[in-house]
Amino acid sequence: MYLRHNIILSLFISIVVISCSKDQDDFVKINKTNFEINGKDYAYIGTNYWYGPSLYFQKDEQRGIKRLSSELDFLVSKGIKNLRIVAAVEGEGLLQGVPRVGPVYQSAPGVFQADNLKGLDLLLSEMSKRKMKAVLFFSNNWDWSGGFLQYLRWNNQVTEEDFQAKLSWDSLRDVVSKFYSCAPCKEQYLDQVLSIINRKNTVTGQIYKDDGTIMAWQLANEPRPMRPAALADYIKWISDVAAEIKKIDSKHLVTIGVEGEIGTENIETFKKIHSDKNIDYATIHIWPRNWSWYKELHDEGQFAQVLELTKSYIDSHSDVMKELGKPLVLEEFGYPRDNNSFSPDEKTSIRDKFYGEILNKWNNGIKDKSPLRGINFWAFGGQARPIKNQNFWKEGDDYMGDPPMEEQGLYSVFDSDTSTWNVITKYQIK
Repeated sequence: MYLRHNIILSLFISIVVISCSKDQDDFVKINKTNFEINGKDYAYIGTNYWYGPSLYFQKDEQRGIKRLSSELDFLVSKGIKNLRIVAAVEGEGLLQGVPRVGPVYQSAPGVFQADNLKGLDLLLSEMSKRKMKAVLFFSNNWDWSGGFLQYLRWNNQVTEEDFQAKLSWDSLRDVVSKFYSCAPCKEQYLDQVLSIINRKNTVTGQIYKDDGTIMAWQLANEPRPMRPAALADYIKWISDVAAEIKKIDSKHLVTIGVEGEIGTENIETFKKIHSDKNIDYATIHIWPRNWSWYKELHDEGQFAQVLELTKSYIDSHSDVMKELGKPLVLEEFGYPRDNNSFSPDEKTSIRDKFYGEILNKWNNGIKDKSPLRGINFWAFGGQARPIKNQNFWKEGDDYMGDPPMEEQGLYSVFDSDTSTWNVITKYQIK
């Protein structure tokens, strides 16, 4: 009886260990400048799908959960298995004169609407079925999901008038830079972070911190110091938050979500924040139009210059990551449609060339063991379509890849953009 009991106990322990090992193997890990899953290299072409969780809340299932399922199937058919997603929205209503996305998660300091993460629960469950990976960002440097401005308003670091009005670029920099020295702002942000990491998925019953569908936690979307005077507080905030995350979750990767040198004031700051032991890999974003790398969309000489600047930007950050021995992901990049049109009926010949150059550089880098292991284009627009003669998003409109403050259709890649998808699928790793 004693022997039998021990045998049964040993078998039970073995099953638990094997089960735990299997779960652990589903997590994305790093091996120097490589990503790995289950000991195999993981290099990917992905996309930004920030609005995915919001589809759950559409009353019309065809525009909501059926659209979600169909779009995920479409992405998998194109080899896209890595999605970058907004994890939570702070506050609701107009911000800077623009409607923010929804639904709200933190509706007031420390007040969380748990049911409003059911969309993220469903999305992660559906992604798991398709063996997809998610990068979840906790907050936002910009206003379209509440973000840092909402924390600053809650703590009277910005007036209601400035919060609602459209601030100038310099005024916006002045205001947002205060986030990193605002103790209650940072505490409320961290409360949100920890509540998400410890959340139990209502669909799968799994705690988020134990879910291998999640590849990485990202501190925020494009967190910038905004002013050089905020650099010290900015660097400390990154280090402090990354350490707090790793205390309670050692399974997932942690990254910052920055644009690179352009978002961190200089390449030295980029290097410093990514040298932190709790930051597992780096990100860069590339926005030729937003950064005024060209003036005339159809000028061939200016486009050639854009390509040179793009390659140089990737190379300079790759060099830093070679030195640090960590992977790099180009997780946002986009280009307008021909003639600066927002209509899906317009061609995407220039965008396709731009995508092709980036994909080719990534593909060659994989062969040459470059730190650039992943790319996520901005952004998947799926089945949504811009409304004729209406440039900006309004409450009740379908979500697409372009956030509410940007012209709808500006950077979105729709499921109907055949030529762009042909470029993307050409470079997929078989």
